[in-house]
Amino acid sequence: QALPIGGLARAAGVSTRTVRYYEEIGLLRTARRFAGGRRVFDADALERLRFIGRLKRLGFSLEEVAELNAVFELQRSTAAMLQVLDGKLGLHLRSLEQQLYELERLRAELSSYREHIGRRLSALGAAPAAEGGNVPPVGEVQP
Repeated sequence: QALPIGGLARAAGVSTRTVRYYEEIGLLRTARRFAGGRRVFDADALERLRFIGRLKRLGFSLEEVAELNAVFELQRSTAAMLQVLDGKLGLHLRSLEQQLYELERLRAELSSYREHIGRRLSALGAAPAAEGGNVPPVGEVQP
């Protein structure tokens, strides 16, 4: 099934500029060209674009995608590429778990500090700000 660049881009959920860029940096094989320079892509290009999109949504950089492409091209082995991908997915998971841990600690610290501020406001006889922080301008004091 031959797809013109616009049809490929629509089917993959990307812009034609993205398709051209991926082709330029080697993430996508160069398209066949017909008279007039019209690009036509095959089903493999669509599959590859969807794969790249999935990896990007999972937090992979284009450099990491290019590394996976290189492993596949050098070894002509889906299994070798998938082994490298599996290792990278593990690294991304560990990184995400660390970020979640740090965010949990930050949330706990924010909650604790907000409770502290609430106690201070209460001791001063002032009401806490509404959610979203309806804070009076600097120099203006609320009664």
